[in-house]
Amino acid sequence: MSIYTIGVDVGGTKTAYGLFDEQKKLIYKNTCITHTDLNGEELFDEIVENINTIMGDFNISADDLRGIGIGMPSFVMYEEGKIVKTANIKRIRNFQARNYMIKKMGGNVRIMLDNDAHTAALAEHRNGAGRGFRHMLYCPVSTGISCGIIINNELFRGRYGWAGESGHMIVTPGQGIECGCGNQGCLMSWCSGSMIVKHVQQRLANDEKSIIEELARDTDNISAMHINAAWEKNDPLAIWAVEQMAQYMGVWLYNMYTTLNINCFILGGGLLNFGDKLFDRVREVFDQYNHCDLPVYFKKAELADDYGIIGAAELLF
Repeated sequence: MSIYTIGVDVGGTKTAYGLFDEQKKLIYKNTCITHTDLNGEELFDEIVENINTIMGDFNISADDLRGIGIGMPSFVMYEEGKIVKTANIKRIRNFQARNYMIKKMGGNVRIMLDNDAHTAALAEHRNGAGRGFRHMLYCPVSTGISCGIIINNELFRGRYGWAGESGHMIVTPGQGIECGCGNQGCLMSWCSGSMIVKHVQQRLANDEKSIIEELARDTDNISAMHINAAWEKNDPLAIWAVEQMAQYMGVWLYNMYTTLNINCFILGGGLLNFGDKLFDRVREVFDQYNHCDLPVYFKKAELADDYGIIGAAELLF
């Protein structure tokens, strides 16, 4: 009898599903839109429905499953499987996600739930760019920013389970656009993919001119992709936005380095599509503050778009 593992990676814009065989080989994957207006029950009902479809298509029963691993963009109490809050899916708060899902799956399927940066850190450390590093930081730069912390080859979760939520460190108290975490002035509010769009929209609302609006066709439709495309056309607002992201990301990574003295940064996530225009500048900002010539490694994640589902599945091993 074959034993399968399912990995689910819930992001601020899309949710990915992966089916793995007993050798941990990825044999099927698909992606759905994440409906960020849903509450906990509604979102997990969708997840269960999609998992049941996969199981049905492959004729898999509950007895054939090692379990289901789920990475969430949330503050997760790992031992309880409880989601405390989710910056980009604001209606999911204080939700006993693991218990709810166990019940929805019939009570006899093992469910593991963790923060998505943690799951991705496991994936890259065991299977990707972090192999061979005893200490490592996985740093997703996408809809949000955070860290997955590997110390002595083990994932560090902290007391309650959300160690590494470094994007919500406060750098400008009370200033800027309020983040989904409930604070003004956290790092993520200045440089994440979702928040830089809000800064651009704010400037456009104040009559700043930019081809970003033309590319998106409507201010409400602006995404980081449009900012990237406008930068290529030397648009001043896009150039300003990329520089703001670089400044705050450089500060963020330097603060993590000086706090933890971990010298291997694995960068992943959708903002990597900005390429050298952003990340060469991030490294320059980091080096500007780092007055020590010991080696520090900035590496790109190797598992492409699959790191989230691979890491979620790794929770079962």
